[in-house]
Amino acid sequence: MRREFSYIFPDVPEDIDVAQFDEQKVPRHVGVIMDGNGRWAKKRALNRLYGHKAGIEAVRELIRTSSDIGVDFLTIYSFSTENWKRSSEEVSGLMNLFAKTMLAEVDGLHEENVRVKTIGNSRALPKDTRDAFDDAIEKTKDNTGLTLVVAVNYGGRDEIMHAVNKCVKDALDSRLSSVDENAFENCLYTAGMPDPELIIRTSGEMRVSNFLLWQLAYSEFVVTDCLWPDFDRYEYLRCLLTYMSRDRRFGNAK
Repeated sequence: MRREFSYIFPDVPEDIDVAQFDEQKVPRHVGVIMDGNGRWAKKRALNRLYGHKAGIEAVRELIRTSSDIGVDFLTIYSFSTENWKRSSEEVSGLMNLFAKTMLAEVDGLHEENVRVKTIGNSRALPKDTRDAFDDAIEKTKDNTGLTLVVAVNYGGRDEIMHAVNKCVKDALDSRLSSVDENAFENCLYTAGMPDPELIIRTSGEMRVSNFLLWQLAYSEFVVTDCLWPDFDRYEYLRCLLTYMSRDRRFGNAK
């Protein structure tokens, strides 16, 4: 582990058995479906955008903790291809929030040796939002610590169709008669990244929501009832301990 456990998780709640934390089982790649911002705001009679703003601190906590425990890739589901169906006010507010947050956070991420990457169709994003992500990607491209992957305007089906079309073009250009799994994966947005060992979903919803459909074939799922703005390092630790307790067999019988 990169830092002392007591530094990363001070004052651990009594319900958490820290002895079960196995440094050797820290997942290389964690994917997080951040759900519940709207419900968090509604419970407080606030506009949904307040929930999204409140969720920023949970994202900071997630990044910081992932970096400290030695996760190599962290993919956060920020905006799906389906989210454009939300009200124009919420979509516009989210796009502005993405831009402002990335501009405000990039220096800190750079200092922490975090590399920023996006997956999804960024061409459809407003220019200010796209520029903020592009600037962060450029500034942090040589960093060697945690890779923060922001899934924005991302959909698993859209990614697969994008990969299929790229594979077809590549096959025609090189006159290949078939495309194998490795060639297909090289056409995905996540080319060069390991598949996620752990997928966390907050707010208690039991669905994938079009997230990393190809990559999650053997991922372990942990669902917590915690709404995203309330997700802290201790809830993350609970999810990690649940993951570490699993016996991952990848289809092999015992």
